[in-house]
Amino acid sequence: MTSLDQMLSAYGELAVKVGVNLQPGQRLFILGPLGNGGVSLDAAPLVRAVAERAYRAGASYVEAIWGDEALQLIRFRHAPRESFDRFSQWLPDALVRHAEEGHACLSIYANDPDLLKSEPPEVVGAVQQAVSRQVRPFRELLSRNQTNWSVIAAPSQAWGDVVFADRPATDRIPLLWDAIVRMCRLDRPDPVAAWEAHLGALAARRDFLNQRRYSALTYRGPGTDLTLGLPMGHLWMAGRAMSVAGHPFAPNLPTEEVFTMPHKDRVDGLVTATKPLSYGGTLIDGFSLRFERGRVVQVHAAKGQSMLQQLVDTDEGAARLGEVALVPHSSPISQSGVLFYNTLFDENAASHVALGSAYRFTMEDGEAMDADAFERAGGNRSATHVDFMIGSGALDIDGVREDGTPEPLMRQGEWASPAS
Repeated sequence: MTSLDQMLSAYGELAVKVGVNLQPGQRLFILGPLGNGGVSLDAAPLVRAVAERAYRAGASYVEAIWGDEALQLIRFRHAPRESFDRFSQWLPDALVRHAEEGHACLSIYANDPDLLKSEPPEVVGAVQQAVSRQVRPFRELLSRNQTNWSVIAAPSQAWGDVVFADRPATDRIPLLWDAIVRMCRLDRPDPVAAWEAHLGALAARRDFLNQRRYSALTYRGPGTDLTLGLPMGHLWMAGRAMSVAGHPFAPNLPTEEVFTMPHKDRVDGLVTATKPLSYGGTLIDGFSLRFERGRVVQVHAAKGQSMLQQLVDTDEGAARLGEVALVPHSSPISQSGVLFYNTLFDENAASHVALGSAYRFTMEDGEAMDADAFERAGGNRSATHVDFMIGSGALDIDGVREDGTPEPLMRQGEWASPAS
């Protein structure tokens, strides 16, 4: 085996054993960002490695849904403008059926973060809204952990051209592979064991936060002065989740976060993003949002403001927060100094929040609640869920106890106390 073959094999094993934690007899559905129809053709070597490890783990069937960004561009340039509110007629139902039957899902991202930079923002926004509406039932099932699922990344030339634009073109894919290997701990003698240790450390921080029972978090930093309420019964989660069938899995590889749900009606103040956001094939940069009583009332962006506004306008819940996550500034991804223009990596370099739907499993008994009960408890519902980064080495966060007493939680982007 070549070194690339060995790395692909180790990565495939990590995705199967730690990511989705595939169970014997399960089917495995491999896809990519739903907006472009499936996993990029650039990820084919990794898809094959995952399939091999999945069959060795007892998978009954492995299938991949392929997407092609060149085909997506052809649509934008030649399809009738009135057709951009349409999406696949069969894929949404297939995804729902697959998840309802308890089979595993793996998303592999290998995409150009600035693919649609030259396309009309209103058309890009229409496509994103159509996708969000059509796959909402599937996202709802994932928010309930109906089955075991995970997200990983693979290099592509277009992605590398953005991340490593100052390096020779022939070096860009190897540089991306090097970053993925380090961030996913594939350079350790036993990557699976290394991930078990890391997930254990995240679980200790999760347990510490759940013991504190904060009623709110306050954020202070450059361009940020935000108070974010936490609902009664919120649950902090870390790198590992549990499916309804009782199978543990790691939704994101890599992961450095602990996260929960904010109260959808109790967010007030100004928050400024600290990293660009790649959304729908366009970059949004230099942006901030102002909240009142949980809802975005003002948006500003130096680049991509119309796309940001369309994101917020996707539906009623898209203008509210569904996730709050804490990540120390010293995380390996942050310390790499690389801006990946990919949420899977960048969200694990900085504390972040997400516009859109909340995960049901971040609320006590949330998975058993009906929609109305979940909203009354403070949970947000939306067809979208988009993370953006707000953390830095200059951000301070306080946890507010139920009696109103604040206590330091993070100082200059680092934990203010040990997880004990």
